[in-house]
Amino acid sequence: MDARALWQRYQDWLYFHEGLGLYLDVSRMRFDDALVESLRPKFDKAFADMAELEKGAIANPDENRMVGHYWLRNPDLAPTPELTQEIVQTIEQIESFAEKVQTGAIHPPRASRFTDVISIGIGGSALGPQFVAEALSPDFPPLKIHFIDNTDPAGIDRILTHLRNSLSSTLVLVISKSGGTPEPRNAMIEVKKAYAGQNLDFAKYAIAITGVDSNLDKVAKSEGWLARFFMYDWVGGRTSEMSSVGLVPAALQGVDIRAMLEGAKEMDDATRIPDVKNNPAALLALAWYYSGNGRGEKDMVVLPYKDSLLLFSRYLQQLVMESLGKEKDLDGNIVYQGIAVYGNKGSTDQHAYVQQLREGVPNFFATLIEVLEDRQGPSPEIDPGVTAGDYLSGFLLGTRQALYENHRDSITVTIPQVNSRTVGALIALYERAVGLYASLINVNAYHQPGVEAGKKAAAVILDLQKRVVDVLQKEKSALSLAEVAEKAGSPDEVEAIYKILRHLHSNQRGVVLKGDLAQPSSLTVSIN
Repeated sequence: MDARALWQRYQDWLYFHEGLGLYLDVSRMRFDDALVESLRPKFDKAFADMAELEKGAIANPDENRMVGHYWLRNPDLAPTPELTQEIVQTIEQIESFAEKVQTGAIHPPRASRFTDVISIGIGGSALGPQFVAEALSPDFPPLKIHFIDNTDPAGIDRILTHLRNSLSSTLVLVISKSGGTPEPRNAMIEVKKAYAGQNLDFAKYAIAITGVDSNLDKVAKSEGWLARFFMYDWVGGRTSEMSSVGLVPAALQGVDIRAMLEGAKEMDDATRIPDVKNNPAALLALAWYYSGNGRGEKDMVVLPYKDSLLLFSRYLQQLVMESLGKEKDLDGNIVYQGIAVYGNKGSTDQHAYVQQLREGVPNFFATLIEVLEDRQGPSPEIDPGVTAGDYLSGFLLGTRQALYENHRDSITVTIPQVNSRTVGALIALYERAVGLYASLINVNAYHQPGVEAGKKAAAVILDLQKRVVDVLQKEKSALSLAEVAEKAGSPDEVEAIYKILRHLHSNQRGVVLKGDLAQPSSLTVSIN
């Protein structure tokens, strides 16, 4: 297509939201009008599905749950007056609590102010708050935030070591819907012990963000924690940033949560329009469907050209892959759906994997995130008439052109600046795009059976470890791995038992391995 035709296509398919100053350009995706027309019935159904979902229909049939993250930024849409009131009151409570913490009205026993906050969570309870902190936290926030988002002991140690001299002025958020998810539970126990090690009453520093009457809620209530905020069963982790999960840590950092909610609400209004060309989320879903033939045959590479949006690709990785990566469709057919997402940032990627994007395997489409404002205030010239921001813009436009010339498709999302409204809008845009695309391919975007299967598999391994250690404690002589497996009642699990014992041995847990480490079957094992 020549330059004039491309310019016309750009204008034909450009979406602009005047209120948000947001542009969406899908002109460099090579779909044609015939595809758009053929998908019209699917989109009509998708728009209808989303309308029913917002009214409170059971949109997650596997768990018999409503899906209501849209109500969080527009409480009047909630299906009952009670829910509307609860959402409104929760936002007010979060704002009030954050203000009291920041002014010192709520303060730790040994200091006049809280200075830091540790946020403990996993998955959506970590990725959303991390993305928003990176994008929106002020340079000098009222509380500096630190995340524990794994059960890695060294990672936990690093945070606690960093805060060892300020633990007495550090709040702790424990975010877990059930309270039983291993990663946040483990981190909570370790952090609790660190506070006890400094003779600090953990309850005076702890905030629970959890489901009503969950295990965590019961602990927080019985121990008299500083505060409790609740999660709803109709909000999934990956769409929970506008709930207490994301709003509490954001508000504590001084982020304008009302503006974030307003930006999301404005985008929700725009993505409710039942017309593909005038609905930015539908345009994204169309582009995804075209690129991967409705089968996820191409990866989504997310390249935000702004340092503060570095974590957007990781945030989208969970939102898209956990929502769409499904073995079965809603009719029970095996379909193996999903879209793989990865990315870092521009222009860093010009010197990393853009080489492969330009000339390597054409198994992807790119999403370029453009921010029009370079910085607050004027920029110095790097070359005559040229600033560092001009270079950044040039790299983005040049990458888009270079990709297109070599038959690599791309989408460009443009926002005027990174602020609470635009970040809220970006989150809402992709939440709706995922919902619409899920309807196009007929999968449940709101459950995660693969994640649950992984949790169960881990529990089986930990149960096996207990049985193995019991066997070794009862034995007076060294055993072969096969003998341990036999006595533990799991004769076919020799490899898993070997890996469990190797881990215990490496961490001085009393397990002694003798023999040739390169030949695991030669090993004998005993316990001190």
